[in-house]
Amino acid sequence: MPAELCGVVLAAGAGTRLRPLTDELPKALCPVGNRPLVDLALDRLLSLGCTDVAVNVHAFPSLMSSHLEGRAFLSYERPVALGTAGALGALRPWIGGRATIVTNADAYLVGPLEELLSGWSGTTIRLGVVTDELRPDFEGRRYAGVCVMPWSDVSGLDAVPSGLYEVSWAAAERAGRLELIDLEGPFVDCGTPTDYLAANLLASGGETVVGEGAVLLGSAERCVLWPGARVEADETLRDVIRTAKGLTVQA
Repeated sequence: MPAELCGVVLAAGAGTRLRPLTDELPKALCPVGNRPLVDLALDRLLSLGCTDVAVNVHAFPSLMSSHLEGRAFLSYERPVALGTAGALGALRPWIGGRATIVTNADAYLVGPLEELLSGWSGTTIRLGVVTDELRPDFEGRRYAGVCVMPWSDVSGLDAVPSGLYEVSWAAAERAGRLELIDLEGPFVDCGTPTDYLAANLLASGGETVVGEGAVLLGSAERCVLWPGARVEADETLRDVIRTAKGLTVQA
């Protein structure tokens, strides 16, 4: 395993499928278990020994900057988001020859990650995967939003809108250089309100998640109440997300 590692959190997605929640907050700041998704992603990198990390930013740049100030190098993507490959292309000067652990900000992934790096030669691309027969990416297994890439693969990426599978992983797969590493999970891609609620309920053990400053006067079963949200005494909520601005999203 290479001695030098850096970490990148991909957090510049528009969150289109998660709307209307992402009209109020960037997806990376939507809380799961009362912690912003981007903080959970930073924890994943730290658990793998990455203390030097970067986060790419597109939507809500001021909010993201305020939240991450002093904790990560920020790569601002303007005027358009660059996608998973373009993000690394823009970060090449910062990565500077190091192997890179890449994780998606919208991934809720619980469980040990050490297998991702255990015995790694430093020459292949490794993808963390979980078993998922319903939504597989690779023969019954689904990409779990975390991978490690050698500098030799990162160095060829350009800062243009592009995806990692299309411009890097597919070729590595054909060449026998793509390794799938089974992780215990659970894993949830928090791309839709339904999956976002599912991740919160996993984090809470099935109980309603009540954010800081939220007021619960009525009934809320299997819900997510964002910080500052309010449920009035005459309301009965089930399987919804309630935001600080009073938006109620059925999951």
